[in-house]
Amino acid sequence: MPEYFLDIEYNNLTYGVDEVNFKEFECCTFNNCTFSACNFMDVTFIDCVFNDCIFDEARINHVALRTVTFNRCKIKDVNFAMCSKLIFEVRFYECILDFSKFYTLKIKGTPFVNCSLIAVDFMAADLTETLFENCDLYRAEFAKAIANKANFRTSYNYTIDPKTTKLKKAIFSLEGLKGLLYKHDIIVK
Repeated sequence: MPEYFLDIEYNNLTYGVDEVNFKEFECCTFNNCTFSACNFMDVTFIDCVFNDCIFDEARINHVALRTVTFNRCKIKDVNFAMCSKLIFEVRFYECILDFSKFYTLKIKGTPFVNCSLIAVDFMAADLTETLFENCDLYRAEFAKAIANKANFRTSYNYTIDPKTTKLKKAIFSLEGLKGLLYKHDIIVK
């Protein structure tokens, strides 16, 4: 049975490889904590908030993220696709998620606000009604994704092939159309 922690605030901690394993955190806040060395095993976060934390290259293979908010976090090269799929719900504000993976995840309605999403793998993910607000999507991969009603209006640097990505009623700005037409070698001025 995992250890249970409720409504605790953690500040300026650097976690070791196994330090958070077999633990459940509910309504906890983590400020300026580093999780990069962690090899997460059977860890659950419920209604938790991470502020200014570092997860770069963390192995989050056996983690449950249930209504978790990340604010100003560095989460480079993290494979979210290996997280528990049961009630997977996350929000990202002003985060760096470059090279991370959301492959095949159902992340309907997830907000990505002011985030760097360079080379992020959204392949075959369900991005229905996802908000990409002011995000850099350079080289992000959307093949076989469902992005119906997703909002890309203020984001930039994306290249999305409408033939391989479902985009029904997705929202784009006029300036962003070139990211949908790149494959056709059309110049938009």
